[in-house]
Amino acid sequence: MIVALTGNIAAGKSSVVALFRQWGAGIVDADEVVRDLQRPGTEVFQQIVKRFGKSVLTPAGELDRPALRRLILEDTRARSDLNAIVHPAVRAQRDALVAAARAAGARIIVADIPLLFEAADPAEFDAVVLVDAPEAVRLHRLVTMRGLPREDAERLIAAQLPSDTKRPRSQFVIDNDGDRAQLERRARDVWLALEARAAAA
Repeated sequence: MIVALTGNIAAGKSSVVALFRQWGAGIVDADEVVRDLQRPGTEVFQQIVKRFGKSVLTPAGELDRPALRRLILEDTRARSDLNAIVHPAVRAQRDALVAAARAAGARIIVADIPLLFEAADPAEFDAVVLVDAPEAVRLHRLVTMRGLPREDAERLIAAQLPSDTKRPRSQFVIDNDGDRAQLERRARDVWLALEARAAAA
């Protein structure tokens, strides 16, 4: 069973991924895939530098992620161009990792895809799990926990589809608007439901 796990920025998706991993899921982390594909010397890295120039590089020659983030937040065309470079490569790598997890015997494979509804096809998966939190809570987390300027945090939130449009298209929703214990209980309920589906299949 292949499950897509998604959620808007600062909703708490990473915490749920960690719990699912602890309970036995095979995890395919899109963020890790992106970081790997954007290492210096890779084809994706070279395409990014060709498109955006050396202004998105650090003095050490690595990708300057904050600089690139600022650029795409200010320019929707730049964001589209970056997506066109990165997303096909991410999808190919994700498919390979899913195949490897299946071959290793994982009964439930969870693909962690932040931009599932923006850049992928939810119908490709057996189920979609959305981790959600109110926008005000997510904004507070970005500013206080991640140290982002409020304006950047607001732009990051605005760059994603509102969760209200994602909830009806998800088979499971985990609301992360309380404490850690509450999140774990809600995530556990969803995990048990996924296990039941996998067993039935």
